[in-house]
Amino acid sequence: MSGRISVSSGSPLEPEIGFCRAVRVGNSVSVAGTAPMDDDGNTVGTGDVYAQTRRCIEIVAQALCGAGAGLGDVVRTRIMLVDIDEWKDAARAHGEVFADIRPVCTFVEVSRFIHPEWRVEVEADAIVQENTE
Repeated sequence: MSGRISVSSGSPLEPEIGFCRAVRVGNSVSVAGTAPMDDDGNTVGTGDVYAQTRRCIEIVAQALCGAGAGLGDVVRTRIMLVDIDEWKDAARAHGEVFADIRPVCTFVEVSRFIHPEWRVEVEADAIVQENTE
């Protein structure tokens, strides 16, 4: 595969900021910082880091699919939290999805996000393995 594939999640912020949810070049896919939003742009799981992390990972999975990849191709995740003391809630959601995949993962505290209800954002990088069959 060559060229560039850009994947939109339909977020109302994409045209405003000038980004897309994911970009694939060759076998490499990068997924942007992903917030816990529903299809209408509303926050999912207000006040619940676990629920917000689950939603972020669902959006990441959809973006990967649009780029011809899947969660099994993920090699790195970044979990950004406004309160690092809530890391275990995010880790539980991450572990439920990635326990067998085991990408490298970094947790970091940030001062805030665009929307004050967001407690977490998730980024991911994937490398799509060539089909050898």
